[in-house]
Amino acid sequence: MHHRCYPTHRLLYAAMSAKRKKRRERKRLRQRRVEPKLIWAPPGELHEVVEAERLAYSRRQAAEALGVSISTIDRRLVPSVSTVKTPWGQRLIPVAELERFLGEHLEPPRETGERGAPGRPPSLPRRVVEGIRLEYTRGRGFADIARQLNEDGVPTAHGGRQWWPSTVRAVLVRSGPVPSAERSDRAA
Repeated sequence: MHHRCYPTHRLLYAAMSAKRKKRRERKRLRQRRVEPKLIWAPPGELHEVVEAERLAYSRRQAAEALGVSISTIDRRLVPSVSTVKTPWGQRLIPVAELERFLGEHLEPPRETGERGAPGRPPSLPRRVVEGIRLEYTRGRGFADIARQLNEDGVPTAHGGRQWWPSTVRAVLVRSGPVPSAERSDRAA
């Protein structure tokens, strides 16, 4: 394509070229660190600083600093800290508030060799687990055992009212192997 054949192409290229030039100029200015212009103010009102401290974070900056999503910031952090609402509607989180929030939720490191137990803690009474194992070894299926537990009103490990066949199976798996000799009639 020859530039004389498509005059609009030259116009578009010229516009893009001007954008690139402006972008390069801004980049050069940032790299040179131009001295700030001095603005007159009554003595005692302005203080010269070498580097300004950050006063507040935007929600996005706070999310990046904490390594969480913005929706987590909105759901968990914003309701529990004082925020600044700008006249144009942006919500800012003061640095002091963010540091206070982090200080309140700071946990000490674990001791060397100290580990928590994997998975959920067992919270079913031993008699319920043994009853499920007994019914299963007698040949009842997961659905029958779950139905009987629901009828008897036995709460689940986390206080729920509904037992499911998969829940009964999970209890059996967590409680250890069921002797296969007792279940041989089921497999045949």
